[in-house]
Amino acid sequence: MAFDLKTVELIALGASVAANCHPCLQTHRKKALEAGLTEQEIKDAMEVGRTVRTGAANSMDKLIAHHSCEQALSKNDNSCC
Repeated sequence: MAFDLKTVELIALGASVAANCHPCLQTHRKKALEAGLTEQEIKDAMEVGRTVRTGAANSMDKLIAHHSCEQALSKNDNSCC
């Protein structure tokens, strides 16, 4: 693998948060500490994951709203959009 252990754990932390995987986060936080990462580095990686997760959720909300509007318009319901 091209990444060192610390980098792998930082990526895994961010991905765990983005995926809402509680057991993954607990496992990779422990592995990150064992690999020598600081609490601040762990916090920063988790914040990146939170940003990704939030962006994905916002995008999904917009997609849902868009499809809800399309459905309402197809029924001649002008109460949407």
